[in-house]
Amino acid sequence: MAVLHHGSLYSATPPAALCVAAVLGHPRTLAEHESHYPWDDRARPLRAALIEWLGRIADCAAYGEAARGEDSNGPGVTAACRAVRPVLFESVQPYLSDPHPAIREAAVGTVTHLLRAPDLAERIPHAAGHLRHTLTHSPSRRERAVCAVTLGLWGQDTTAYLDDPDPAVATCAALADRNAGEAKATALLLAALERPAEADPWFRPHLPHFDGWFRFTLLRVALERTTLEELLPAAVAMLRMSSHFTVEWDWGPLMVKAFPDGHRAGTPLTRAQRTFLRAALEYDDDWGNTAGRIIWLRKVGLPSEREGLCGLLEREGSCGLL
Repeated sequence: MAVLHHGSLYSATPPAALCVAAVLGHPRTLAEHESHYPWDDRARPLRAALIEWLGRIADCAAYGEAARGEDSNGPGVTAACRAVRPVLFESVQPYLSDPHPAIREAAVGTVTHLLRAPDLAERIPHAAGHLRHTLTHSPSRRERAVCAVTLGLWGQDTTAYLDDPDPAVATCAALADRNAGEAKATALLLAALERPAEADPWFRPHLPHFDGWFRFTLLRVALERTTLEELLPAAVAMLRMSSHFTVEWDWGPLMVKAFPDGHRAGTPLTRAQRTFLRAALEYDDDWGNTAGRIIWLRKVGLPSEREGLCGLLEREGSCGLL
């Protein structure tokens, strides 16, 4: 935390990272520890946690690199962190085939971040070979899913895994950008979203590269690839699980999907919009706490109170279930 605080990098970060990379092979890093995060009940080797920490440094160092974005770190700090990535890669890459699954998973996540470095791009095909071997031979759903996601992030072809007998692995393969136009990939995403309570427990704690519940990642990708009409059954299923704690990741983005150009007074609602709003109003356990919802409703030009939305539907003869 002292050299990687909320994503900030410091002059001490590169030497600290090099020190950690140098001791990864020490036998004492195999000691198993419980996580200090309340949502992570795993006990895993210290080596896995250290590798994961190196991945967070690599992720922060790559931030804004492709777009030449603004650098908020101290002068020369980000460049110094990027300069040590080849050394970190050489230290972490052997653990892609480590006997311990937690160490392998951490290595996959960290190598993914390290290979965002332009000068390491030629290493991707070799690393991808490791992941394809794991996808073929590992008995672990979680490990195979991590490999499928990572291959997609590297721009590799994951269409073969859309037919995987494990729906969790197939759905992770569907997330790849290269599968955006694949009907089978879209169908997998929608099928998982229509049963979000089943999809969420597939991966606990969450997979590397994802934050929050798995359904949030599925929804983010599905919103980009589908129409409201195609998404509607999944959207209704998502609304059933929404609360004021999750508005930013489900209820709000769905509202924008339903009204991408905003709603103008007097404009008739489409059938899909009416169905969506009825569902949003039906599952109303949290309407007493509307702070998050108000922002999104105003963003799309809708009444910001439940009564106003119900009145809108009543004027179109669509609020009978309320």
